[in-house]
Formats: sequence, structure tokens, C-alpha cells
Amino acid sequence: MDTFPVFKDVLVGFLMPEKCYEEFFVHLHLHAPCLKFVLNKVLGFWIILDTFLAQLPQLLKILWGRSSEGLSLSSFLLQLYAFSCPAVYAVANKFPFFAWADRLLTLPQTAAIVFLILHYRGETLRGLLLLLGFAGVMFLLASYAAAAVVSLMEASSVAALITSKVIQAATNYHNGHTGHLSTVSLFLMWMGSLGVAAVSLQNEGSLVALSHVLSSCLSSVLLYQVLFYTSGMTTDAKKRD
Repeated sequence: MDTFPVFKDVLVGFLMPEKCYEEFFVHLHLHAPCLKFVLNKVLGFWIILDTFLAQLPQLLKILWGRSSEGLSLSSFLLQLYAFSCPAVYAVANKFPFFAWADRLLTLPQTAAIVFLILHYRGETLRGLLLLLGFAGVMFLLASYAAAAVVSLMEASSVAALITSKVIQAATNYHNGHTGHLSTVSLFLMWMGSLGVAAVSLQNEGSLVALSHVLSSCLSSVLLYQVLFYTSGMTTDAKKRD
């Protein structure tokens, strides 16, 4: 008889099949295939959190502070492009809606961040025109671009994401602070990138896996920067007091 039925129901319902539960908690056996299954499940949750929530804390922090100081416009434009590529590819190839519906949350959040960066620089009209132009170009590409062009866009999305992180890290280093970058967003991004890297190491070719590993390393750099600079600012404030 199971002593903790609720515990079992949660684990079996969300994390593992009943066979794995019995291996772990009844037979007390670290069954390798079950460990791999659970690990992939956890990584999947991390990736989902990154996809749906990573940009939201950043957006809220900008709105709350009424400032986009420290955020690189080029970095977030590249992120917007990187997140758009899978949607363009899916629409162009007539994939079912659920195959790219998650982008309907990520894209508006990223677009809003791009707009707010320009808005708080006093360039509201430029922000509106930029996003309208970007949306128009993406629509035309999804509707009329050749298959080779769309495939190239899809293949370039990871490179764009990597470049965006390099630019933001360089901006942080140059400024000596991370401004209004959100620690929560960077943490979610870091978790998601680790998940994608781990999954790609199991399933993808070496070059693809390497690119995802590089992306996760850069996410680690960004997270380290925001923690380091925040800690430094706190220490300086205490010294002044």
C-alpha cells in the first residue's frame, strides 16, 4: 500500500510513468532509462518556462521603473528576429497552429520591450514604425518567400540569439552595470537554454548541439553579470551608509 498517494499521483501524473515510480520509490533502484526520462521531462518544463515567461519579468521591470537603461536595442531586435523565424517557417510550411502558437506569447512581449526601449529614449514614433515595418516584412516572408529563404531564416535563428547575448553582455561590460535588465528573466532564459542544450546534445548533430551549448554559456555570462553588478552596487551603497 502506498503511504503517500498524493505524492505518487503528482509524480506519476506530471513527471514519470508508474513503472519508474515503482523503480525509484518501491524497489529503490536508480533505473537508468527512467532517470533519462525524468531528466528530459524536467528539461522540457524548463524550456516551456523559458518560452512562455522569460520575457515577461523584463517587460514588467521596464514598465515599473519607467526606464530601459542598460538594455541594448540591437540585442532585443535580434531576439525578436530569432523568435520570429520559427513562426515564419511554420506558417510558410503550413504547419498546424499548435506547432507555433507558443510564439504568440513570446513575440508580443519581445516586441513590446523593443518599443519601450525606444519609447523611453523619446523615440516613440520610431518604435511604432519599426515594429510595423518588421511585422510587415515577416508577413511577406511567411506568405511569399522561397522555401530556401525561409529555411535559411530558421537555421539562422540560433545564431541571431547567440549574437544578441554577446551584444548585451558587451553592453553590460561597457556600461559597468546591467541597468534595468531583469534577473528573473535572465534566470528563466538560463534555465531554458540549459534545457535546450541538454536535449540537443542527445538528439541533434554536433554543430547544432554546439550552438545551443554556446547559447547556454552566454546566458550564464549574462546571469553572472547581473548578479555581480547588483552585488557590487549593494556593497557600494552599504559603504556610503
